[in-house]
Amino acid sequence: MDFTHSSKVKELQARLARFMEENVYPAEAVYAAEVEENRRRGNAWVPTRIMETLKGRARAAGLWNLFLPESDYGAGLANLEYAPLCEIMGRSWIAPEAFNCNAPDTGNMEVLVRYASTEQKKQWLEPLLKGEIRSAFAMTEPGVASSDATNIEASIVRDGDDYVINGRKWWTTGGPDPRCKILIFMGKTDPANPDRHRQQSMILVPVDTPGVKLVRALSVFGYDDAPHGHAEFDFDNVRVPAANILLGEGRGFEIAQGRLGPGRIHHCMRLIGLAERSLEAMCRRAASRVTFGRAVADQTVTQERIANARILIDQARLLVLHAAWKMDTAGNKAARKEIAMIKVAAPTMACQVIDWAMQVHGGAGVAEDFPLAFFYSQARTLRFADGPDEVHRNQIAKIELAEHRPRS
Repeated sequence: MDFTHSSKVKELQARLARFMEENVYPAEAVYAAEVEENRRRGNAWVPTRIMETLKGRARAAGLWNLFLPESDYGAGLANLEYAPLCEIMGRSWIAPEAFNCNAPDTGNMEVLVRYASTEQKKQWLEPLLKGEIRSAFAMTEPGVASSDATNIEASIVRDGDDYVINGRKWWTTGGPDPRCKILIFMGKTDPANPDRHRQQSMILVPVDTPGVKLVRALSVFGYDDAPHGHAEFDFDNVRVPAANILLGEGRGFEIAQGRLGPGRIHHCMRLIGLAERSLEAMCRRAASRVTFGRAVADQTVTQERIANARILIDQARLLVLHAAWKMDTAGNKAARKEIAMIKVAAPTMACQVIDWAMQVHGGAGVAEDFPLAFFYSQARTLRFADGPDEVHRNQIAKIELAEHRPRS
């Protein structure tokens, strides 16, 4: 395992870091102000002008669609090459979209690249790659424990040349965004199949299809994440052409596993960048504040937390790089244990580092004056998204146990 970055990656790192300093960080306050102004006008979900400006600049700078390994559509970067770049983007909550490398669109584009027909790619993948539209992934349901995807109850029933869809979905990230034009919907086409992993299918559902109802936008720790956010949807006798099915009936679980592997590692890469920025804020605050006649940075408890934060971040980074290397060299399926490990380690690490940073900031740490509370909400949510910690730990343990059971 050689984690030395190639000259190509080093150049992209430098260009990305420079773009962040010159364009993204200065735009964060502008973005927040635009969202707040739209909220005061009665609609926080209006896309911001500053984001469209950033996207144009990133595209012109050649920093566009850097993901999509093993594809003719991306930048030709392997997972191990993309990892340090995704970390840089993760330092700002608005950066991934600026480079068209944001969830859930990255995962949805990977699904379309791998599993969509030529017609489906032309209709949906191409505008997504151009950043003209956005998408959402409708999998989780409020009525069942969706950490077990085989629990899903939404139905997809064949009716002549169409499929009829019924069900309720929530935590559909990107659903409230007015630019969201297409949903990848997971439901059951064959609920009686004795193979529980062949009951599900995935199908493309345009958001404007009759019967698709946006019930509400969900908040996370009080944040609605407008103009993107998470949605609850109701699907009432939604009729779409049979040609909208992805890969074929009974292949939904297979597609989900293919989608969630890269998506999980992208989340972990971005979290490392978020944790790095939080540690930097922690150090600056500690050096600038005085308590009981001493700088907060001179307090041994603060020094211990700073040291532990550095250890935790670097440990997580090495785990992520190892998982990326395993995905590149052995494939996503062979790397499932490594992917599960980072999905537990990275959000847990980020939550702890951000928590320590908030503590050093005192009351300001949970106020809107600093982004740490928002960072925490993002990191804590990722202990559920793409599978909860418990599911990943169970998978790690099962794989580990299987390696040590006697062979007959």
